[in-house]
Parts: sequence; C-alpha cells; structure tokens
Amino acid sequence: MELVKKGKTKDVYELENGNYLLKFKDDVTGTDGEFDPGANEVGLSIEGMGNCGLRLTAHFFKLLHKSGVKTHLVNADIDNNTMEVLPAIVFGNGMEVICRFRAAGSFVRRYGDYVKEGQSFAEPFVEVTLKDDERGDPPITKDALDALGIVTNEEYESLKSQTIEICTIVKEELAKHGCELFDIKLEFGITESESESEVILIDEISGGNMRAYKGGSIVAPLQLAKIVLG
Repeated sequence: MELVKKGKTKDVYELENGNYLLKFKDDVTGTDGEFDPGANEVGLSIEGMGNCGLRLTAHFFKLLHKSGVKTHLVNADIDNNTMEVLPAIVFGNGMEVICRFRAAGSFVRRYGDYVKEGQSFAEPFVEVTLKDDERGDPPITKDALDALGIVTNEEYESLKSQTIEICTIVKEELAKHGCELFDIKLEFGITESESESEVILIDEISGGNMRAYKGGSIVAPLQLAKIVLG
C-alpha cells in the first residue's frame, strides 16, 4: 500500500483494491496541552487514543448502517488501529460539518455577545467550516459554498439532513449511557459509481471529534469509549 497523506490524527494509505486504509494515531487536536475537538492543530498525544477512536468509530458506523445511513466503512482491524474505507472525493480542500445541540467552544468565542456557554438550541444547529489552518478553519455559508463551486445547494441539503439524522442517533446512543452530546464535527465526501454519485459520511465518529458531558463535566475521549463500549 502507498502512503497518500499524513494527517493530524490519521494517516491515509491507498490499497491495491482501490480502497483506502486509515491508520488511527494517538494524537488529538487541542491547544496548550488541552484537548479541544474544535482546534485545528495537534495539541497532545494520549496513549491508546487511536485504538479507542477506531473502536468507537466502528461502533457508531455499524449503528448508522443498521439505521440505513451510508458511510465509507468497509471493515475495521481493531488490533492494528486501521479501517478500510471506500474512496470518496472531499469537498474543496476539505471541510467539516458541525452539529451543535448546545453552545460551546468556538461558537461561544465567536458569538459570545448573543449566547452563553452551554445554552441549548431549540433545534440541532448545523454549520460548515473550511479546512484551512492558516485562516483558522473559517465558517462558510451555504450561498458562499455554492458561489465558490465547493458544494452545490442540492449537496448541501443532503449533507445537512444527514448530519441532523446522524448526530441525533449518536446523541440518543450517548444518552443511554448517561452522557449528553453538546456538539460533534463530521466530514462528508462523494462516492461515485457507474450509475450514480452520492454524498456519504466519511472519516470518523469518536471522542476526538465531539464534546460530551456527564454529571456536568466534559468526558475525556478515552473515558467516553470506556463508557459507551464497556
């Protein structure tokens, strides 16, 4: 297999069968040595994080498959911290879709005059940011995505509706274990076949890309995996 990309939390390899292999690392995003799922740089390394992230991702992806939600997962090799996935075309140079149930992190830093930390939203709130470290992963609107040729209006509506469905399933699963999901970031891509192309969920769903609270305190990524998976 051939190394395609060295990422912050995963390395990507191309396989001979045309699929890709994601190698999960122990690195997580954060600032000043503190974990922060909204940060755009590696902040620290947590031993065992890669394995827990993969196990939690496999758990949630399989749960989504049972609900009829498509993802790029083919299979997961827990012992080797790897996941085989379908090839997918990312939007632009990469973007993230954040679903917020309560205000936290960068949302409060941006809109602190209008919202308080932990304030709940009447409906799940979806926003999109571009992957751009130099510009601090700027938020972008639906109209701007369409005008810049990054995401069509039809693709946007698809990824937005999928985001709400996916994150509601994750939220309900966490609630079974006494945890409340505040926010979570997802990634989507386009898979193509001879007959059609469609927007599907890619990347991961783990403690490294969400904020979950239990008993009034944020749950660390490793602890979240232990709570959900036992």
